[in-house]
Amino acid sequence: MAALPRRARTAAKPAAIPEDELPSFLKSSSESESEKESHEEEWEPPKKVAGKANASKMKVPRAKKATATQKKPAVARRRTKKVAVKEEPDTSLTVTASGGPEGEFQFLPLKEEAEWSPPAKKPAMKKFSSLQGPPVRGLDNPEVASTSNVASQKKLKVEKSEEEDFEFDEPPLKKLKSATCPQGNPVKYAVGTNVDEDYKMNWDIVQVLSQRTGIEEWVCANIIRLFQDDNTIPFIVRYRKELINNMEADALREVQQTMEELQTVAKKVRSTIQKLKKEGKLSESLLTALLNSRSLEELDHVYAPYKTGNKGTKAQRARQLGLEHAASLLIENPRELNLLSYVKSNVEGLSTIEDVKSGVQHILADMIAKDKDTLDFIRDLCQRKYVCIQSSLSKVTSKKVNEKDVNKFHLYQNFSCNIKNIQHHQILAINRGENLKVLTVKVNIPDGVKNEFSRWCVNERWRPKAYAVPELMELLRYSVEDSYKRLIYPLLCREFRSKLTSDAEKESVMMFGRNLRQLLLMSPVRGRTLMGVDPGYSHGCKLAVISPTSQILCTDVVYLHSGKGFREAEKIRRILLDYNCGIVVIGNGTACRETEAYFADLIMKKYFAPLDVTYCITSEAGASIYSVSPEACKEMPDLDPNLRSAVSIARRVQDPLAELVKIEPKHIGVGMYQHDVSQTLLKATLDSVVEECVSFVGVDINNCSEILLRHIAGLNANRAKNIIEWREKNGSFVNREQLRDVKGLGPKSFQQCAGFIRINQEYIRTFCSQQGELAAEGHKAATNEKQGKKKNKAAVSTVQHPNPLDQTCIHPESYNIAMS
Repeated sequence: MAALPRRARTAAKPAAIPEDELPSFLKSSSESESEKESHEEEWEPPKKVAGKANASKMKVPRAKKATATQKKPAVARRRTKKVAVKEEPDTSLTVTASGGPEGEFQFLPLKEEAEWSPPAKKPAMKKFSSLQGPPVRGLDNPEVASTSNVASQKKLKVEKSEEEDFEFDEPPLKKLKSATCPQGNPVKYAVGTNVDEDYKMNWDIVQVLSQRTGIEEWVCANIIRLFQDDNTIPFIVRYRKELINNMEADALREVQQTMEELQTVAKKVRSTIQKLKKEGKLSESLLTALLNSRSLEELDHVYAPYKTGNKGTKAQRARQLGLEHAASLLIENPRELNLLSYVKSNVEGLSTIEDVKSGVQHILADMIAKDKDTLDFIRDLCQRKYVCIQSSLSKVTSKKVNEKDVNKFHLYQNFSCNIKNIQHHQILAINRGENLKVLTVKVNIPDGVKNEFSRWCVNERWRPKAYAVPELMELLRYSVEDSYKRLIYPLLCREFRSKLTSDAEKESVMMFGRNLRQLLLMSPVRGRTLMGVDPGYSHGCKLAVISPTSQILCTDVVYLHSGKGFREAEKIRRILLDYNCGIVVIGNGTACRETEAYFADLIMKKYFAPLDVTYCITSEAGASIYSVSPEACKEMPDLDPNLRSAVSIARRVQDPLAELVKIEPKHIGVGMYQHDVSQTLLKATLDSVVEECVSFVGVDINNCSEILLRHIAGLNANRAKNIIEWREKNGSFVNREQLRDVKGLGPKSFQQCAGFIRINQEYIRTFCSQQGELAAEGHKAATNEKQGKKKNKAAVSTVQHPNPLDQTCIHPESYNIAMS
C-alpha cells in the first residue's frame, strides 16, 4: 500500500525528474506485484482501459503505462501481441516517451517483437512512416528525450499504428493528433506537404515573387505565410505591418495577385504531370521542362504537343520513325552519322534522303525551341533590341464593320510603338480594336535578332562536339532557322502580347481601385439635414429630404423645366423651411446644369430667407441601378424607385462610405476599360478595396447596417446577418468580447474583424443602461432553457463591463500592453 502514493507521484511528473526515477524503477519490481493486484480491474480488460484513457487523459493512462511496462518482458510481449490487432495499444506507448534510459530498457524487447511481425506488412509501414515523420519530431521539443529513445519510440509508433491501419484509416491520425499536438497542426501539415513534395517545382516561389515584385525575400516569405493563414489585407496592413516592412495596401494587393498567379502555375503543372503520367507520355526531359515553367504561356508551349486529340508535331512523327538517334548523333558525334543508313524505300517518311534530312531537322528544331538556355538567350537578346508592336486597319473586315467603330480607332490605324514605352491604355485600345475585327496587330522583331541568334546557336550552344561535314552543318543551320521561324518567334510574340495585356489589365484594375478609394473616403457631411435632387425633364425632378441620421423625412416631385418653375419654387421653399434644411444635393445626370442654374438663381435672390441655403453637385452613377436592387426594396419598400434614387443622392454626401458600399463597385463608373479586363480580377480587387476602406474607417456595431458589416475584414453576408440578429435579440453590444457569442463567428473571424469594430462608449452610457438590463434578463431567460449557467453568467457580466478601448483601433490582442 505504501507504494501507491510514490507511484502516483512519479506518474504525475514523468518528465520533470527523469534521472531520479531510474533507481526507483529498478527497485519497484517487487512493488509491481501489489500494484498488479490493485490495478487488475483497470489493466486486464483492454476495452475498459481505452475508455478510461479517453475519460481522463492526464493521470490514468500514465499510471497504467508505468505498471504495464514494469511487467516482466515475457508477459509484456504476450499481452501486447494479443492487444495489437483489435485494440489501440499505441496510445499507451506513445506518451510514455518521458525521456531517460528507462524508455530504452522498456522498448527494446517490444522493438524486437515488432520486427518479428509478418513481412507482408512492411511496405505499408514505409508509406506510413513518411506521413508520421513531422509529428514525431514535434514531440521531441517539449520532452527533451535522448536520440536513441526517440528512434526506438518512433519505430514502435510506426509499426503499431501500421498494424491497425489495415482495418482503420482515420484512428491512427486521430491518435497521433491527440498525442503530439491538441490542435492537430502537425498532422495537417504532414499530409499537405506530402502531396506537394511528389513533384516540387524547380524554382522557389519566394525567390520568383521577390524578382517579379522587387521586394525583399524575407518580406515575401512572411506575406506568403500570412495569406496561407487566411489573414485579410486590412488586418495585415494594420496589425502585422512589421512583418511586411510597412507596405501599403495597394502594394500588398499586387504581391498577392502575383503570388496567386505563381500558385496557379504550380497547381496546373502538377495536374498536367499527373495527366501525362496516366497517359504514359511522361519522360524525364518533359518532366524537367514542365517543372521549369514559371508562367502559363511556358507551360502551354511545353504541353501543346501532348494534348489529347492532337495529331502530334512534326518532331514527334519523326521520332516515331526512329530518327531521334540520328539527331543526337549530329550533335554528339557527327563522324558516326550516316543518313543513308536510315533510308527505307517502303516506309513513308524515310523513302528518300531528303525525307530523312527533313525528319532530323524537325527533331533538332524541337530540341532547340524547348531548351531553357536557348530561350533565355533569345529573351535577353530581345530586351536589348528594338521590339515594337504595330497595328493597322484590317483589310478583310473593314467593309463589314460599322463606320462608327472604325472612326473610334483612327489613332491606331497606322500605329507603331516600342513595347518598352507603350502605355497601358494604348494596349487595351489595340486589343479592343482587334476583338472588333477593326485592327490587325503584330509584334515586329528585327532581323538582327534572328541573325545573331542563328550565329550563337550554330557556333556555341548547338555546335557539334566533333568535326561535321559541310552537309551536316548546313542541316544544322536549316534546323536553327526553322526552329526560330516556326516555333520560337510565335512563342515570343505570344509572350510579349500576354505580358503587355496582363500588365495593362492590372493597371486598369488598380486605377479603378484608387479612384474608388478616393470616392469612398470623401469627407462626409454629418449632422446636417439634406435635400437630394434627382434632376429630369419630362418626368420632373425628384426630391427627398433626409434627417441627420439618414432617415427619410419627405419626398416629392417638382417640374422645373416645363414652364412651371415659378409655382414649384414656392413648394421647394416650404419644404426647406419646414425641415430646416440648408443644403441641396443635385445629381450630375440629365438636366443637371439646368437644375443647377435654377437653384443658383433662387439662392442669389435670397428666395429661401431666412435660411442660408447652399448647393453641391455629386455623382449619381449607380443610383438608378441601386433604386431597383433587392437591398433598396428591403430598405425602402413603400417608396417609388424614382424617389429612392433621390434618397441615395442625398445620402452619398451625408455618408459616402455607408451609401456607396450598397452599389456594386463596377456600376460606379470610375474605371478604365473596365469591361475588357478580367471580371474575376476586377471584382476581387474592388471588393478588397471596399473592405479595406470600411475596415480602416471602422463601423459602430450598434448603429451600422447589415450591408456595411458585410465589408468588414473577416465577415461575410451570413456572419453580418447573425450579428444583426444577435443585436435585435439581445440588445446593443457593450464590448467586443460579446462578438464571440455570435453564431458562426469563430476565433479566426474574431481576430480579423475585432480591431475594425467600434463601440461608442457615450452611446452605451446614455442610451443602453436600461436596455442592457432588459437584454441581460432576456438573455438569461433564453439561456436557462438552451445553455448552461456558466455561459449565462459570462454574458451577464459582459453587459456590466464596457471597455473604453473598444472605441479605438487597438486590437484586443494588444489590450494588456495598452493598459500597462
